[in-house]
Amino acid sequence: MLNLNSIMVGTKQREAMVAFYEKVFGKPADMVDAENGFAGWQVGSAFFGVLDHSQMGGSAKDAGRVMFNFETTAVQEEFERIKAAGGKAIHDPYEMGTGWIATLADPDGNYFQLMTPMA
Repeated sequence: MLNLNSIMVGTKQREAMVAFYEKVFGKPADMVDAENGFAGWQVGSAFFGVLDHSQMGGSAKDAGRVMFNFETTAVQEEFERIKAAGGKAIHDPYEMGTGWIATLADPDGNYFQLMTPMA
């Protein structure tokens, strides 16, 4: 059985992405390797990293192709907080089954979702 333990997002604007995700996660990066252009956070049971990548210029071309989800019991509140921190609203919170979901984009245009934890 496989276990997803981390997600890395490549970018040419590491400083902007790190500043954005520091606001999203409410803390500075847990790990920084400035020499290799990396910063990362432990988020729940997974590790989320931002990495300088020379071939990742501009906004995401197919922003919804790969999305990562953050669980929260406060989808609406977190949506508003992250929007105020610079996240771009893609889809306002809406009910889906027994929970809520909302979609935002980071400074590179990568989509991520806020979701009510699944039962």
